[in-house]
Amino acid sequence: MDHAAVRRFFLGLQDRIVERLAAIDGTPFRRDAWERPEGGGGTACLIEEGGVFERAGVNFSHVHGAQLPPSASAQRPELAGRSFRAMGVSAVLHPRNPYVPTVHLNVRWLAAERPGAPPVWWFGGGMDLTPYYPFTEDAVHFHRTCRDALALFGTDTHRRYKTWCDDYFYLRHRREPRGIGGIFFDDLSEPGFDSCFELTRSVGEHFLPAYVPLLERRKDLPYGERERAFQAYRRGRYVEFNLIYDRGTLFGLQSGGRTEAILMSLPPRVAWRYDWQPEPGSAEARLYTEFLVARDWAGG
Repeated sequence: MDHAAVRRFFLGLQDRIVERLAAIDGTPFRRDAWERPEGGGGTACLIEEGGVFERAGVNFSHVHGAQLPPSASAQRPELAGRSFRAMGVSAVLHPRNPYVPTVHLNVRWLAAERPGAPPVWWFGGGMDLTPYYPFTEDAVHFHRTCRDALALFGTDTHRRYKTWCDDYFYLRHRREPRGIGGIFFDDLSEPGFDSCFELTRSVGEHFLPAYVPLLERRKDLPYGERERAFQAYRRGRYVEFNLIYDRGTLFGLQSGGRTEAILMSLPPRVAWRYDWQPEPGSAEARLYTEFLVARDWAGG
């Protein structure tokens, strides 16, 4: 179990994503190194009010502590009370243009330890897309790239991880998905460390190929106040999910991570409207009727 190799990959992945997005935006990322008093730390990289991104965050963290946070042991109560070590990269990109979707990536590794026993470790992560004014070809490209990321890891892996993503990024109180999904996995420890690390690495390396073509196609499309208002309304769903359901947000806050870095995933401008419904047949309604529905975007 070479966690030093995992750390090197995560740091390199953060650097590659930051470099590519800064070139597109025309704005350098602010870099904030932080330390956690209980052990570990990380680096938060952020663009605020950039040329393309209203907010873009790409974070690396590597923390350790005496007791596994409740959000991590909730699914595996037998690990409660163990010490832990966790590291990962998380990226959330909120472009200003409403025709460009929000996107999220996370890849992570965690180990729970107890004296006299071998560590219990696992990988997790995924990526998912949250459009406002969606395009079919963009959805197909994103999902097919997700499928490509898992192509070498079993014929059924993409189907299972896509379904897992659809189930996870679902706002139960709204009875609607957050976006159009992607792939999601957690508690991955079989068939062994090398294979699990290779899969996680492939997911991370497919992030830019999945998203950058969409970003470059849509970032200069004209838009107006109507589109911005709908974007702000739909961003409210993103906030609701992250603060109510997201296990990564809960883990970060419960483990004493840097709050500013954890909550950089939230969009800077959001709006809630009371009982708002889109006009039937409108571009806004099309998001609900054609995209926020279960669908095999990758085509098998």
